[in-house]
Amino acid sequence: MKNYSVILRELTVEIYEVTSTLFRIMIPAIIVIKLLKIMGGIELLSIALEPVMTWVGLPESMGIVWATTLLTNIYTGMFVFFSQSAEAQLTVAQVTVLSGMMLMAHGLPVEARIAQKAGIRLSVTLIIRIGGALIYGWLLNYLYTSGDFLQETNQLLWQPEITIAPTLGLWALEQLQSLLAVFLIICALLSTLKILKLVGIEKFINYLLSPLLKLLKIGKEASTITLIGITLGLSFGGGLLIKEAKAGHVSKQDIFSSMGLLALCHSIIEDTLLVMLLGAHISGALWLRIAFALIAISLLTRWVANRTESFKTRFLFT
Repeated sequence: MKNYSVILRELTVEIYEVTSTLFRIMIPAIIVIKLLKIMGGIELLSIALEPVMTWVGLPESMGIVWATTLLTNIYTGMFVFFSQSAEAQLTVAQVTVLSGMMLMAHGLPVEARIAQKAGIRLSVTLIIRIGGALIYGWLLNYLYTSGDFLQETNQLLWQPEITIAPTLGLWALEQLQSLLAVFLIICALLSTLKILKLVGIEKFINYLLSPLLKLLKIGKEASTITLIGITLGLSFGGGLLIKEAKAGHVSKQDIFSSMGLLALCHSIIEDTLLVMLLGAHISGALWLRIAFALIAISLLTRWVANRTESFKTRFLFT
């Protein structure tokens, strides 16, 4: 058994490595996103997305909601939704479709870069997340309209006050607070993982997850980290995967399988509760999303496993 000073020193190094890696990705992305918002980039993207909204059964005006979510996060997308929903008069089914797409594809400048740093090509991540969101949105719309499910008018469970955009100083303060929260969560996560390893609970978790991991072709080395990403978010799961990948503890195939699953299904507690405030039904916000992600990734990982190493290196892995 290692003494406490060695364990503490190892933990400190791990916290520094994960935090510094994430911050090097997040800080430039936050600045770029702010510049895009100032220059009207979100509005331009929303115009391009208007035809896509019709394809999944949504009004064109919802393009600005998804565009905002794609480039920023679900919170910002929610506030744009609240400003647009009064005029749109959406059904519960439509809100669930939009929410499902927001859950699968959001915060791409940060989260796609994290996946790239972990070892997955940027183009692959964008295809999985945006393509998966569109396919899932179409499937939900088809299911709800063909079965005449959830066609009642949506009633908002919560309506925030629309506030004036913060000054640049307030915006910078908010970002610093967010980064501090990320740092504290990473400290808690890595400390918990260290304890789980020391007392042997991590092996028990791997044993319980082994049937599911076998289906998804995810090795036991990435199982605990994948579980963290599913429950708490891609940034945290991806950040830990980057650390393990650098140390050579996780294979490229496991990284691909894990990041593919997290691309379609992550932060299932917080994000699900958020979109349910919009009026989304839990069937599409959680249960069908989990089923879609499991089926899609189990098929995708089997396809990848049959590709040649040269193909994987050229098109899939960084």
